[in-house]
Amino acid sequence: MNLIKRFISYFTLWERMLWLSSIALITCSFLIFRGSDPVSFIASLIGVTALIFCAKGNPFGQCLMVVFSLIYGAISYGFAYYGEMITYLGMSGPMAVLALISWLRNPYAGNRSEVKINRLSRRETVFMALLVTAVTVAFYFILDYFNTANLYPSTVSIATSFAAVYLTFRRSPYFALWYAINDVVLILLWTLAAMEDISYVSVTVCFAVFLLNDLYGFFNWLRMEKLQRQAEHTDGLAT
Repeated sequence: MNLIKRFISYFTLWERMLWLSSIALITCSFLIFRGSDPVSFIASLIGVTALIFCAKGNPFGQCLMVVFSLIYGAISYGFAYYGEMITYLGMSGPMAVLALISWLRNPYAGNRSEVKINRLSRRETVFMALLVTAVTVAFYFILDYFNTANLYPSTVSIATSFAAVYLTFRRSPYFALWYAINDVVLILLWTLAAMEDISYVSVTVCFAVFLLNDLYGFFNWLRMEKLQRQAEHTDGLAT
C-alpha cells in the first residue's frame, strides 16, 4: 500500500493521466487485435511504464528499457524486421545499460531519482552526426544482406535509434525528441506489417502511444533543465 502511495505521489496528475490512458489504449488494442499474444502486450506495458520514468529522469526507466528491448527484439524477429531486432538487441538494450550506469553516476543534487541534465558541445554534436551517418551506412548493407523487410524505413529507424540512445547515454534532453522521431518511423513500419497481418495493429498503437510519451518526456526534460540551471545559478549567487 505504501509503495502504491509513493508511486501516486511521485507523478503529477498529468503524468498519472498520461500513463493510465496509455495503458488503456494499449489494453484495448491488445483485446481487439492480438488477444492471442500476451508477449506483445506485456512488452508494450513495460515500454510505456519505462517512458514515464524516463520522462522524470529516473534511472529505473532505463532498467525497464533493457527488458523492453529484449522482448521487442524477439517480436521484430518474428516479422523479419532484422533492423529492429539488431537495433534493440545489439544497440538499444546495451546502451540502456550504459545509460543506467551514467544516470546513476550523475544524480542531480544527490537525488538518485533525477539525473543531472547535460548539454552537448558543438564539437560533440558534430561527432555524433558523423557517427550516426557511419552507423547508418554500415547497417544499410547489413540489413540488405539479411533481406530485411521494408529496407529503407528500417535503415532510417537505425539512424534515429542510434541518435536517441547516444543522447540518452549523454543525458541530453534531445534524446526524447529523437525517440519521438523514431516512433514515427516505427508507426510506418508496423502499419506496413499490419497491412499483411492485422494483429500487428496493436504494435502500431503501442508506438503511437510511445510517441505521445516521448514528446512529453522531451518537454519535461527541458523544464527540468531550466529548473536545474536556475537552482545552480541561485546557489552560485549564494556562495
